[in-house]
Amino acid sequence: MHIFPIASGKGGVGKSLIATNLAIALAQAGKEVVLVDLDLGGSNLHLMLGIPAPRGIGSFLTTPGLSFQDIVGPTQYERLRFVPGDAEIPGVANLTAGQKKKLLSHLRKLHADYLIIDLGAGTHINTLDFFLMSNNGIIVTTPTPTATVNAYLFLKNVIFRLLYLSCKRGSEGYQYLKRLEKEGKAFQELYLPKLAELIKEVDPESYEQFTRSLSSFHPRLILNMLEQPQDTVRAQRLRRSCQQYLGIDIEHLGIIYRDDLQDIALSSKLPILVYKPDSVLSQAVYRIADKLLQIGEEETSLLDIEEIDESFQEADVEAQIDFENKMEYVEELLHTGTLTMGDLVETVKMQQMEINRLRKENQFLKAQLVKAIQNGFLPETRGK
Repeated sequence: MHIFPIASGKGGVGKSLIATNLAIALAQAGKEVVLVDLDLGGSNLHLMLGIPAPRGIGSFLTTPGLSFQDIVGPTQYERLRFVPGDAEIPGVANLTAGQKKKLLSHLRKLHADYLIIDLGAGTHINTLDFFLMSNNGIIVTTPTPTATVNAYLFLKNVIFRLLYLSCKRGSEGYQYLKRLEKEGKAFQELYLPKLAELIKEVDPESYEQFTRSLSSFHPRLILNMLEQPQDTVRAQRLRRSCQQYLGIDIEHLGIIYRDDLQDIALSSKLPILVYKPDSVLSQAVYRIADKLLQIGEEETSLLDIEEIDESFQEADVEAQIDFENKMEYVEELLHTGTLTMGDLVETVKMQQMEINRLRKENQFLKAQLVKAIQNGFLPETRGK
């Protein structure tokens, strides 16, 4: 079973949309798929699937006698099963260590070709551990500065967690990390490659375990809600940060343009692949699903640097092609009268307002960076 946890550093980047539609696309390709809603604080995948809120993980963890198979239900889509989250049950988002272990065990025992897991946004320790269920976790972000920074911070926390898990309880490395943890802020500012070297000095065995785990960790990226082809530069910057400050590389799974059709589809209680399968957004999802199908059986196989480079080059080409298709679609709507010139003008105005907002946000972040440097913060020695 191929396991693909899907996470994001912040909410509102379209993670649940992608998880739902990718699961449907894989099922349409003839694969047995289980979609799991592990955004336990805000479970909403049942709305995207257009089904009532059934009993789910919350009920399983709090109802005596309820088995896990009782909450794995069919959907109206052939070969796709669904495990709801149950956000309405108080406290379900704050899993205990025992509950998390129990849930991880049941998820791994599911019989399917693909397990697609929609995780909650942010860096809660439970989210990090579910993301580490597989070496093929997917991080979803948008081109906005805050979203890409949060995607980087999410991956940084994942690597910290991987390092922590590599040190056996009671080992020298474990005790060293515990001491650092008590220092709070200083722990978060440590440069990760430097921290790994410090662990190597005090606990070579834990360091070796960490390097083995890190070498097989293959996070993948989806850049969502693009407005123009130039937005792909954000993915390249995120990749460079991961290479320099985290010691990892990320593969680019693809891009998806922003499309208001998704909101219409959601209000109709239909996934976008069903509502309009030939839309630019749907075709982008199918393209990403095809890439998941091409991933080899051996999840721990090393990714070739040339293949990773090609994945980013391919994403740039996809962004240009999809942009052209999107423009052709707008022209078609204008010619048929479905979209009026007034609608188009209003859309351009809204996009211009969004661009201006992003420019101001970018200027603010640059000002904060300059201020930090003036106060003695040096990325080369302190990390990010």
